[in-house]
Amino acid sequence: MTDILSIGFIFIITAAIITTAAASPLALTLERAFPSNNGIDLDQLRARDTTRHGRILKSSKDVVYFDVYGNSQLLLLGLYYTNISLGVEFHVQIDTGSDVTWVSCSSCNGCPQTSRLEIELKFFEPKHSSTSSSIPCSDQRCNTGTCQNNQCYYNLKYGIDGGPLLATSGYCMSDRLHLHTISEGAVTKISSAPIVFGCSNYRSGYLSESEKALDGIIGFGHQDISVISQLSAQGVTPRVFSHCPRGDIAGGGTLVMGEIVEADIVYTSLDLSQ
Repeated sequence: MTDILSIGFIFIITAAIITTAAASPLALTLERAFPSNNGIDLDQLRARDTTRHGRILKSSKDVVYFDVYGNSQLLLLGLYYTNISLGVEFHVQIDTGSDVTWVSCSSCNGCPQTSRLEIELKFFEPKHSSTSSSIPCSDQRCNTGTCQNNQCYYNLKYGIDGGPLLATSGYCMSDRLHLHTISEGAVTKISSAPIVFGCSNYRSGYLSESEKALDGIIGFGHQDISVISQLSAQGVTPRVFSHCPRGDIAGGGTLVMGEIVEADIVYTSLDLSQ
């Protein structure tokens, strides 16, 4: 009956004001929002209730979220980064202009050992992860670059505002990415999903300097190898994400994978031709 009451009947409660301590108990008058002879069937009432819940819930399904650090002030920091867990927590720069996610490997040449961002740099060690595996050339997920000795490799170059090129290269791995999710009713939980990422054994240029050194980059581009595309292909999240920045100069905020259905959020499609 609880379900039917919450869906089918809304009661308006009218209370009489009691002015004396010795008065009889408070009497409540209940009135139907829908008269008993209104002719509305249960399916219509259920549909109404579903619509009402849709305005309350934060998302249409589970959403994945990442805490964001840094800011867009070029003179202060000029980057956004987050933490990802591949068995070990890594600090990675968020990049919507590239697709491959990569972190420093233990055998890296040119990887910085310290960072002026006051974070501890980490290195991925495949033999320490029981869930990691290398990506052979025959694997259909090997679409990041070249192959050598049946090992899938990647080779990336970045350009920043006309400055010198930055480069990283290494081999491709698969491991489970641990995710923080918010379910309906704002219930948080931790899950995981396998992703393909790069294990960097070479970095050059700005990527090898300690000034703003991070453990790697998380790619949010639109190609199939990007994290958002990989999770979407597995049905973990829709292929949509949002950055909700804080309003102060400190920047940061939250990065959300998944569709939030708040009334004041407006979505727009990306123009992939530009």
